[in-house]
Amino acid sequence: MNRLKWFLYGAIFACLLAVAAGAIILRDARGFSASQPPGALERWIARRARSAALPSDARARANPLQNSPEMLAEARAHWADHCAACHANDGSGDTLLGKRTSPPAPDMRLDATQKLTDGELFYVIQNGIRLTAMPAWGSGSAHDEQDSWKLVYFIRHLPQLTLEEKQEMQKLNPKGPDDLKEEEEEKKFLQGEGEADIHEHHHH
Repeated sequence: MNRLKWFLYGAIFACLLAVAAGAIILRDARGFSASQPPGALERWIARRARSAALPSDARARANPLQNSPEMLAEARAHWADHCAACHANDGSGDTLLGKRTSPPAPDMRLDATQKLTDGELFYVIQNGIRLTAMPAWGSGSAHDEQDSWKLVYFIRHLPQLTLEEKQEMQKLNPKGPDDLKEEEEEKKFLQGEGEADIHEHHHH
């Protein structure tokens, strides 16, 4: 019975995907270009894909970890290092990479994400979602189940994220070559300024 149910889900989803593909091609001569913002139908398909990907037993799973300020701090650092490139530090998805995925990274502070159960959030983090840019972090990486459960608490905290927390996270975001070069130049400038102050003091 379960196999038949999943076969029917797959068939329905394949039909919906074919309809969406046809609509995209007819609407835009560029076809499946990810440079164009998704239309209402594409967004609907993406939401249905996420819903269909979540097994019923995942919805009922409870977070086995006890929330605490220390746990939130760990999750905040993990998010800044691993998740913010697409989702932004505040979960808005307002990043260069997040806006260019197809579909774009969602604003995780909104009900579409916040109304998911803890088990559903955990499942998405661990297993990813096909036909989206969300990878499976629980598959063959150093990221373990506890990391995912901690992130569930942090996702719940996103709507209340403070300015101080955002500023702290900026220091933990991965740095590109340009950022590192700028930091090094600032460091050299400050060191030179300090040395100049010392020489001036000795001169007087």
